[in-house]
Amino acid sequence: MNTQLNWHLQAFDDLTPVALYNILRLRAEVFVVEQRSIFQDMDQVDLQAIHICGHDLTGELQAYARCIPAGIKYPAASIGRVVTSPRVRGTGLGHLLVQQSIACVHHQLGKGPIRISAQAHLQAFYNQHGFVADGEPYLEDDIPHQAMERP
Repeated sequence: MNTQLNWHLQAFDDLTPVALYNILRLRAEVFVVEQRSIFQDMDQVDLQAIHICGHDLTGELQAYARCIPAGIKYPAASIGRVVTSPRVRGTGLGHLLVQQSIACVHHQLGKGPIRISAQAHLQAFYNQHGFVADGEPYLEDDIPHQAMERP
């Protein structure tokens, strides 16, 4: 599989209905169906976030995350809903997505710390991108999570 992606950053109001549908479909595919987690995915945060979409050369959404300004979820800017399609796992696109997300925060929201709520089993993955654990693990939507921050 070709792992080259075209990256797009968009405010919520700039998303087309098809783009929003594809984002919500991918998030549901992974967070609700694959991880069997029932939670309110569509929250008010989407309205204020910058949405990062990585499309393959056919135009299919393969990677997504949202960058959230400081003061909305946490005092610091944050990254959330980080997801790659199951079809591209193991290709390194998750690392590219996190790099794109960090760059988005720094260029669009300003330099400073970035906060995430990472699934606990991904702590080592996020450590590779400069995130360090902050506090004790906790349950979020019945999945173990770890607060992490990148100074």
